Amino acid sequence: MGSATTQALAATTSALEAAPSVDLDVARELFAAVRVLAGSSQLSGALSDASAPAAARQQVVAKVFGGSSAGAVAVLQAAAAERWSSSGDLLSGIEEAAIRAAAIADPKVDIEAELFGVVRTIAANPELELALGSRLGDASAKGALIEKLLGGRASAATVLITSSLVQLPRERRVRSMLSRALRLVADQRGRTVATVYAASALSAEQTARLQRTLAGRYGTEVSVNVVVEPSVVGGVRIEIGDDVIDATVSSRLGDLRQRLAG
Repeated sequence: MGSATTQALAATTSALEAAPSVDLDVARELFAAVRVLAGSSQLSGALSDASAPAAARQQVVAKVFGGSSAGAVAVLQAAAAERWSSSGDLLSGIEEAAIRAAAIADPKVDIEAELFGVVRTIAANPELELALGSRLGDASAKGALIEKLLGGRASAATVLITSSLVQLPRERRVRSMLSRALRLVADQRGRTVATVYAASALSAEQTARLQRTLAGRYGTEVSVNVVVEPSVVGGVRIEIGDDVIDATVSSRLGDLRQRLAG
């Protein structure tokens, strides 16, 4: 990610957080804007053209997306006023704002846990992952499939995020997109995400204790997602950000074998 895009992302996020009202309609309109921009290289190129005055780019937003809510237009105009490293980065930036908007709109729902559940479901169903990730499938049909699968099982925010992302993968794997969305939701809520691999499910007490331990170590609230993996022999393996904490018996045995061999 270029420095220009990093600054543009920060400005776009600030505009979203400063918007007077952010609800799921704002998130929905931002996702729709990404689809419009992705379908028109001329339009996305015009909005990411750093040689054009920022005011001119904002006028394009007003002309094309003026019928959207005030919150969505404010975010789109803020994004258009910034310098992006590429038109693809502009699309990713608006998509990120849409995901964050969904997190803001439904603060009481554990969207992270729901998205994690969707990721695990897709991982366990190769045919579903293939259908959602295929370049040949109709985009709207993929969105409808997600709405059918998650209807009544997940919040409106989670359904919106998932159905929107699968409609526009842009050369990305489905699970990667959803994992990124999970991290963005957590970040918007001031949390980081830890994935814990254990041989069996953790109790509520164990999970809470692990959350407190990780929060103390990383200085932030931690959302814990547990993956039951029979191959884990005793203990747990934790992935949080770029860190891997391996406290499994198999890991300790491996270390012991290396010492004996070395």
